[in-house]
Amino acid sequence: MPTSSAHKNKTPKMYAWQFKTSTGGLENNLYLPAAGVPKPKITEDQVLVEVYSAALNPADYKVPELGLVARGMIPSPSTPGQDFCGKVCETGRKAASYRVGDMVFGTHGGPFGHGSLGQYIVVSKEMLAPVPTGLKADHMAGVGVAGLTAYQSIQPHVKEGDKVFINGGSGGTGTFGIQIAKALGCHVTTSCSAANMELCKNLGADEVIDYKTMDLVETLKKKGQVFSLVVDNVGMPSNLYGLCHHFVVHHGHYTQVGADIGVASAFQHAGNMFLPGFLGGGRRKYQFLSLKPNHEQLAQIGKWIDEGKVKPVIDSTWEYDDAPRAFERLKTQRAKGKVIVHVKKNIIME
Repeated sequence: MPTSSAHKNKTPKMYAWQFKTSTGGLENNLYLPAAGVPKPKITEDQVLVEVYSAALNPADYKVPELGLVARGMIPSPSTPGQDFCGKVCETGRKAASYRVGDMVFGTHGGPFGHGSLGQYIVVSKEMLAPVPTGLKADHMAGVGVAGLTAYQSIQPHVKEGDKVFINGGSGGTGTFGIQIAKALGCHVTTSCSAANMELCKNLGADEVIDYKTMDLVETLKKKGQVFSLVVDNVGMPSNLYGLCHHFVVHHGHYTQVGADIGVASAFQHAGNMFLPGFLGGGRRKYQFLSLKPNHEQLAQIGKWIDEGKVKPVIDSTWEYDDAPRAFERLKTQRAKGKVIVHVKKNIIME
């Protein structure tokens, strides 16, 4: 019997978490369409990946929860998630360096709305790297945004023997930052709460400051001008950059990574970038990091993980149906490392 035209033209489907609004919290608006969603198509420089594990990042919920601002940035409906580890299913003509069946990790890095909490994800070849043999999908899934951010915030600004201060060492980016700085031969001081001090020490931090019981700026000022780099994953205290000349060398650098999304935060960072020192601004080089696609840097992090120099830190793992609860965990801001969601169903995670 001949196949009907309607059947031949039927769009392939996949399963995916989606949302149409974030009012009341993204986690309260996620749903699984019973009929599935269209399977994405690739262009010549992209790769189609079947997602095994996905990792959540704060931006995955903070951007959708911007309200009216988010409407111009995110389509409706949308699938959240940026980071992943999975298997190559299809490659474009200009992405032939990847082979079907390869295990890869990376981050979507593109427009919000077509994320890693779907069965398949389309990714630029520059935002991927091969998974070293024997490493687990859960461990590699969280490398993308956090690992690449940590690398780009540190590596360009240091040399072996430099002292680095990382504000916020126990979160996703901070845990990678401590280890990457150590892999580059730096002395690392970091801040966290008392509950996370042991974690940061185990990751290699040479000194850990409990920001809840000590005045962070005053503690750093007492050390003198010793740090070549400050990486701020927190955005607080608000005067950290303005007073950093007391503890950062003259040619030093201040890289802003993490911060709240909002008007007050935007004004603070605008002031950091443009307000001159004689008007109360900072006196050291300031950069608000914008993540850039880089296959080679992802591959380097993968190599360090394979060598045992960097160990991905997993806070918790969640099955696919529990994705909303995974977001609830992330939003507590108490996660130590990455929050992972198993996306591929009915397999033993490796």
